[in-house]
Amino acid sequence: MIKRLFDITASGAALVALSPVLAVTAYKVKKNLGSPVLFKQTRPGLNGEPFEMLKFRSMTDARDSEGNLLPDSERLTNFGRFLRKSSLDELPELWNIFKGDMSVVGPRPLLMRYLPYYTEAEQKRHRVRPGLTGLAQVNGRNMLNWDDRLALDTYYAENQSLLLDAKIILKTILVVLNKKDIAEVPGDVFPPLDIYRKQNAS
Repeated sequence: MIKRLFDITASGAALVALSPVLAVTAYKVKKNLGSPVLFKQTRPGLNGEPFEMLKFRSMTDARDSEGNLLPDSERLTNFGRFLRKSSLDELPELWNIFKGDMSVVGPRPLLMRYLPYYTEAEQKRHRVRPGLTGLAQVNGRNMLNWDDRLALDTYYAENQSLLLDAKIILKTILVVLNKKDIAEVPGDVFPPLDIYRKQNAS
């Protein structure tokens, strides 16, 4: 109850305080990458229930001669890299937090297709709301392999507390300011979870 009250208060205050930043970023996204400004994707939330997560788009819709989207690395512009390194692309998730889809702190919401690839212990990450930041994000972020990242998510789900949340929030500020451990393109460092698990099972 206290955690949810904090989420509402913090996200509501941030949406108001950062409204100029949100507006300017939206304008820049439209100017540099076109419409739509927001990237929407279904992710698993509390108890694995799907919700629509919002982010500022950071890639173009460039396609090959057959109409297929080009690889992520070819669609990510310098502006998109800036959005990701500065974490500005994550700001629309404040609305997800305000609505109750997400929390300020919790395991990052991953892809729906990953659900069958969690171990029984790792499935505990869905006992709590997914977060804007989490224990894995302040302990290596995208540079952690999947096993270590999900182990930290599981630890958080089993040991969630206001004190732990406060520590994660403070450490997140330092990580964002230092722009540490950010893979520009998903899969830069490790393959997607489903492929990673298949590779390690063979």
